[in-house]
Amino acid sequence: MSADMMRAVVQDGFGGPEVLRIQQVPRPVPLPTEVLVRVHAAGINPVDWKTRGGTGMAGLLGEPPFTLGWDVSGVVEEVGFGVTTLKAGDEVYGMPWFPRVANAYAEYVTAPARQFARKPATLDHVHAAAVPLAALTAWQAVVDTAHVGAGQRVLVTAAAGGVGHFAVQFARHLGAHVIATASAPRHPWLKELGAAEVIDYTTTRFEDAVADVDVVIDLVGDAHDRTSTRSLEVLRPGGLLVAIPAGVSPELAQAAEAAGVRVTPFLVEPDGAALTAIAGLIDAGEVAVEVAETFPLERAGAAHARGEAGRTRGKLVLTVAD
Repeated sequence: MSADMMRAVVQDGFGGPEVLRIQQVPRPVPLPTEVLVRVHAAGINPVDWKTRGGTGMAGLLGEPPFTLGWDVSGVVEEVGFGVTTLKAGDEVYGMPWFPRVANAYAEYVTAPARQFARKPATLDHVHAAAVPLAALTAWQAVVDTAHVGAGQRVLVTAAAGGVGHFAVQFARHLGAHVIATASAPRHPWLKELGAAEVIDYTTTRFEDAVADVDVVIDLVGDAHDRTSTRSLEVLRPGGLLVAIPAGVSPELAQAAEAAGVRVTPFLVEPDGAALTAIAGLIDAGEVAVEVAETFPLERAGAAHARGEAGRTRGKLVLTVAD
């Protein structure tokens, strides 16, 4: 393979995991203010397989061919003119370009330098690649949107997933009383992460077990058993529902207004400064990162199939370079 080419996972059409295939594509070149990063590992998120199938961010990316992925951990290989925050050789992680195409399932990516941060020193690239999209979603929901504070009661649905396990830890770090929903086998782990209470959603309706909640971080949505609408029942007057998977429908907005609570849609944004803060918490031992399984780049389709099967504890990660 020539130096100006690289391996990438490409899809030529929408469909199942079988549409993902390895292809030789041109290696990108950084523009001014951008860096070229050699990817060591790429995280996988639900938005990836949704987009692959024609939903998720497919409407923004347009018709294939394109390369999926937004989570990256790697090493800066080259810097463009004007970059002052990073240099060649720096180990970095980030969620570049979201929700536009970022081409993370590849050997190299380019993006604005300030969409990356130095990776946590205590993590290898595999675990660092599991952080950006999930942790930024949790951080921006818990810290920037809900402004969670000490003594507040926070409910996190689907708490054992990628975003959920970070949301539990960030809310706990801020001094909140965290209530999590998860299947029974995940309860001991979530309590280790800082959940004060854990509800088994397979046997108990959370609205029957909890009340007077200040903030709900809903990672399930109304498509699954009306979880967002049911969340309104547990909020105290003026409480906030952050509806992440599917946003806020007119019906959900009307129900929230009638109940005297607030609801907001949410979409994560690239944020190098927040990733620096998150890295600090990880290196201080305040936040743990869970990786369920790794797959080589060539098995991206198998990784998607594993993710779509559900019940994953933490994140799935593609390994790209040693």
